[in-house]
Amino acid sequence: MTIAVNCWTLRNKNIDGIGNVIIESMRPMIQQHPETHFMMLCDKNFTEDYFSFPNVSIHRIFPPYRHPLLYILHMEWTLTRFLNKHQPNVFVGMDGMISLSYSGKQIALIHDLNFEHYPETLPLRNRLYYRYFFKKFAHKADKIVAVSKYTKNDIITTYNVDRTKIDVITLGAKKIFQPLSTDRITSTRQQYAKGQPYFFFVGSMHARKNILRLMQAFDLFKQATGSPLQLMLAGNILWEADEIKQVYQQLIFKEDIIFPGRVNDDELAALLGSAYALAFVPLFEGFGLPIVEAFRAGIPVICSNTSSMPEVAGDAALLVDPLDVHSIKKAMIQLATDNTLYQNLQQKGLDRSVLFEWEKTSQDLWYSITQI
Repeated sequence: MTIAVNCWTLRNKNIDGIGNVIIESMRPMIQQHPETHFMMLCDKNFTEDYFSFPNVSIHRIFPPYRHPLLYILHMEWTLTRFLNKHQPNVFVGMDGMISLSYSGKQIALIHDLNFEHYPETLPLRNRLYYRYFFKKFAHKADKIVAVSKYTKNDIITTYNVDRTKIDVITLGAKKIFQPLSTDRITSTRQQYAKGQPYFFFVGSMHARKNILRLMQAFDLFKQATGSPLQLMLAGNILWEADEIKQVYQQLIFKEDIIFPGRVNDDELAALLGSAYALAFVPLFEGFGLPIVEAFRAGIPVICSNTSSMPEVAGDAALLVDPLDVHSIKKAMIQLATDNTLYQNLQQKGLDRSVLFEWEKTSQDLWYSITQI
C-alpha cells in the first residue's frame, strides 16, 4: 500500500497547529506500518528529518506554498501531475486541501471552518480562497476526517455533506507536558514573571483568539481582587495593530501582562506547567490543543463555551462566554479564591488527559485511511 501525505505546511519553521498534527499523528503510523510506503510531499526547501524511516520517501514540491494563487497551482497542477504519475492508493490532505482534478482516492482532514463563521479575521485573499474551495474539497473527498464532533456537525450543516462520509478523530498532547516540581515552577516564575503566579495563554495573536477581551477581563480581575497574579500571553503579537495598542494602553494593570513572544516546545512546557491556570478564551476552535496540554500539565483551565471547546473540556474546566469580559473575570476570581475548586479542576484535568493521546489519533487516522 502507498499513501501520499501533504506535509507542505511544515516548512523550516517553528511547528504549531496543523504541523504538530502532521508530525504527531504520522510518525507513529509510519513506524507501526513498515509494510506501507509513505510518500511525504514537502515544501521544496524542507530539510527537517521528522520522517527519516525506511518506508518513507520525501518529495519536495515546487512552487513554494505561500499564497492562495499558488495553492491553486499546487493542488490543480503540481499535485495532480504528481498523483497521476505515482498512483498512490490514497492521498491524505492534512490541511483539508485536496486536488479537484485527480480521480484517485483522497481524504481531507478538516480542522475547522473558522473562515465561514469569522471571515473578517482572515486576509481577504485567504478568505476568498477558503470559502470558495473548501466546500468543493468537502464534496470531492472520498472521506473527510474531522478533529471533533463539533467540526463534523459544522461540515454537515455548512456544506450539506453526508454524515456517513465523515470520521472523527481526537488530537493529543505531547508527553513533554507534565506536572512540574515546586523548584521548577519557582525558577520559571522567577525568570519570566517576577516570581509571581500567572494566568497563561498560548496561541497566534489574531482576532479569533479574543486577546483583547482576555486582557480587559484580567484588568477587571485585578481591580476587583488586588491579586498578585499576572497574565502571560505567549505567541507573536501584532503591535502594529492599532486596536491592540489602544486597548493595552488603556489598561490599569498593563504592567502585569507579560509577552514572552513565540516559544519553543521546551519553553512552552515550562511556562504552561508553571502557570497558575490556563486562560484560553478564543471565539472559535476546531479542537483547542492548549486545553489538553494544560490538562496533561496538571493546571486548571478556563476556556470558552463555544464551538468544540466544551466537547474537549468536558467537566474539567470553567467554561465562560468569550464575548463577555465579566464572565471571564468571574472565572478568574473563582480560581483565585476557591482552593477546593482549584484542586478539583486540577485532578479532573489530569484524569481527562488520558483521553487525548497522539497514539490514538494515529490509530484512528490509519483506520479512516484504510477504510475508503
